Amino acid sequence: MQFIQTAIAISASIFLLLGCSKGDSGGGGGTTPTPLPPVPIALVAARIDNTTALTGFTNYNIKLTPAIRLSFNNAVDRSSVGSITIKENGTIGVGTAVNYENGDSTVVLNPAAALKALNRYTVDATTTLKSIKGGALSTPFSISFATQIDSTDKFPVISDNALLDLIQQQTFKYFWDYGHPVSGLARERSNATPETVTSGGSGFGIMAIPVGINRNFITRAQGLTRMQTIVSFLKNTAQKFHGAFPHWLNGTTGVVIPFSTKDNGADLVETSYLMAGLLTARQYFNGADAAETNLRSDINILWNAVEWNWFRQGSQNALYWHWSPNYNWDMNVKIQGWNECLITYILAASSTTFAIPQVVYKDGFARNGAMQNGNTYYGYQLPLGAANGGPLFFAHYSFLGINPTGLSDVYANYQTQVTNHTKINYEYCKANPKGFFGYSNLCWGLTASDVQGGYNANEPNNDIGVISPTAAISSFPYTPTESMNALKFFYYKLGDKVWKQYGFVDAFSLKDLWYADSFLAIDQGPEIIMIENYRSGLIWNLLTSCPEVKNGMKNILGFTAPYL
Repeated sequence: MQFIQTAIAISASIFLLLGCSKGDSGGGGGTTPTPLPPVPIALVAARIDNTTALTGFTNYNIKLTPAIRLSFNNAVDRSSVGSITIKENGTIGVGTAVNYENGDSTVVLNPAAALKALNRYTVDATTTLKSIKGGALSTPFSISFATQIDSTDKFPVISDNALLDLIQQQTFKYFWDYGHPVSGLARERSNATPETVTSGGSGFGIMAIPVGINRNFITRAQGLTRMQTIVSFLKNTAQKFHGAFPHWLNGTTGVVIPFSTKDNGADLVETSYLMAGLLTARQYFNGADAAETNLRSDINILWNAVEWNWFRQGSQNALYWHWSPNYNWDMNVKIQGWNECLITYILAASSTTFAIPQVVYKDGFARNGAMQNGNTYYGYQLPLGAANGGPLFFAHYSFLGINPTGLSDVYANYQTQVTNHTKINYEYCKANPKGFFGYSNLCWGLTASDVQGGYNANEPNNDIGVISPTAAISSFPYTPTESMNALKFFYYKLGDKVWKQYGFVDAFSLKDLWYADSFLAIDQGPEIIMIENYRSGLIWNLLTSCPEVKNGMKNILGFTAPYL
């Protein structure tokens, strides 16, 4: 009886199971199980070597053989991983080896060959990337990174003296080889119309000629011939306004090229740089023969014709920067310190024909002491100027020919000023408060220069990540160790990027992986001159040997220095 009851129960169970398996359609067929939905895939973490890599900005200082780990929330379908690519500069594909970790939820990319140093790469993934559960990448991504500096030397290592010779000689070619063929003056820049010559930059180029002769880059006869060409053009062809020169000239015709709409006449600051160069040449070419005697006579004609005191715009106790034959004094820019214009007041006081009195310097340039600072930055007290000192050309242009060593007046010790300004600039770059890639104790120097897409007065208070080689190199007399370290870094480590036919390019940014294609007269000239002042004091000795300059500095402006 028990057996019969058990059999009936089993039969009933089978009947119930068969009944449950019937389709609702009544057709007697079985149902298809509802498939699971595809599971999408998403990036949850990215690492390049041992560092987290983020999207939305550039990851810097990446090794040339990196391991790139991309971790997802699900295992990837290996057949779809080809949708992850590494590209050079966003366009050129890079061969890649692929490995997998964490149950295929981490993809490891290794470039098949070493990447290029100081180059930009991207890791890109598209929605064709799939999970093993059939879901697409929910959000495509791109990770940008820049590779590290190649620390190998780009050129054979030579002695420090030989390196300084090389820098001066190569940079000198800007003025000698690229000088305007008619006027002999310096072209404004290498990447603009070759007819535009610069009066101030030409003053720097003129100062470089005695350096070129003394270093045997050219002969004295060659230097004299070039000076005769320049001085003849300035005397007989170039436009002048009350003895002063414009910022820019046409190198063939001598006609003004406007610097801006109303800046189409005299530029007294540029004129002062030009006159400083001419007086330097006058002191250097001191021979008794007719050629050098006549050169000195022509330079004196140009020097004595500058009506410095006329630029007081009446009898004001200040000098004014510009005057236009069309717009008169409309620009109305006082030449006030602290900046690069001390030399303008020194030469204005030194004139034997149109000198200014001391009160013009005190009220105009020194602003009755308002140009003084006295605060401390990065451990260095700054006697004059704006916070952190401003761009470094303030410490260069006036002191190409005026030796700041032991130089003082009632407002400052100028040796302290230029040295501490430079050290503040160096310490700022070393500290790198904005975290710009490339800044270091070897890669420093902020001053006005070309930048990507324009021009900028680079300095600690206006820092956009651009290093200008002229800043550190032209500071050799003030920071010889720091400047030599920078020079070696620029030449040996970055030489394949920044060392060209006329020396170092104007500027570069390792942050943006940008290198200027330009050279500027006002930046190349100080490199030659200030290296020489560091090595021999040549240009300092020449300009400060002028009796007019000694008198103007000592007896008119009240400066003291061992050489006065």
